[in-house]
Amino acid sequence: MGTAKTFVLLAILTALFVGIGYLIGGTLGMTIAFAVAACMNIFAWWNSDKIVLRMQGAQEVPEGTSNPMLRAFRQDVARLAERGGLPEPKIYIIDTPQPNAFATGRDPHHAAVVATTGLLSLLTREEVAGVMAHELAHVKNRDTLTMTVTATLAGAIGMLANFALFFGPRDSEGRSNPIAGLAIMILAPLAAGLVQMAISRSREYEADAHGAEICGNPLWLASALEKIERGARAQINPYAERTPAMAHMYISNPLNGRGVDNFFSTHPSTANRVEALRRLAGEMGVTEMRSAELTPRRTAGPWG
Repeated sequence: MGTAKTFVLLAILTALFVGIGYLIGGTLGMTIAFAVAACMNIFAWWNSDKIVLRMQGAQEVPEGTSNPMLRAFRQDVARLAERGGLPEPKIYIIDTPQPNAFATGRDPHHAAVVATTGLLSLLTREEVAGVMAHELAHVKNRDTLTMTVTATLAGAIGMLANFALFFGPRDSEGRSNPIAGLAIMILAPLAAGLVQMAISRSREYEADAHGAEICGNPLWLASALEKIERGARAQINPYAERTPAMAHMYISNPLNGRGVDNFFSTHPSTANRVEALRRLAGEMGVTEMRSAELTPRRTAGPWG
């Protein structure tokens, strides 16, 4: 259902783009605007991991790190990637007390998963595994590609809308209609943004379900989401605040929003996600948090 909804929303976004392009500049104007927007977004997609990681202040976790928490973190991500049938991604951390995480990269062979220091400090090892499984599900589902296509169309619509006031619709006598152009300039990007947010929310539900399958225990992610929401409301992520357009990448809204399901939210409400995960746990016969497979031999350290 989530995949079908995504295709429907992308179709709506495409139809919106085609309609606005035709109203403003006909076929030629629409083609030129789309070509420019596509080139910009293809560049961003090809270099998405480098751009995003740099803007979010992410630092790669070295393979031979002496930090026991980071070493265990790398081990768990590698094990989860193997369970998900994925190449091992690059692993990064962001030094901020707000608990959160995201994935980036143009495909599974160029992927990176990122956790904040706040996430690793606040959550148990099992809960962190649940979060990383969610992010690996995004990688496996190629959600970065989906969001890139969405961004391409939304960006093209924004470009066309900027032209609307000056080159916008004309009446039957060929005279420009500035009121209609102004309406398109305001309403078109708003509509595109709403569809883009809806697609992002749909992909979060899909990643929750697939991530639960990868880690084998939906309760790990359910518990993690509850802690992350409380922590995100109490702490500020300065990197996300500086680049709010990237908020949809994180597993939970990093901008201290209200976190409710509505047209203006990039994330589903945590309560809805947790409820869905608990239902899935019941279907899988999972009744408790612990699992021998990813419960480590305890050593002294943050997860001791």
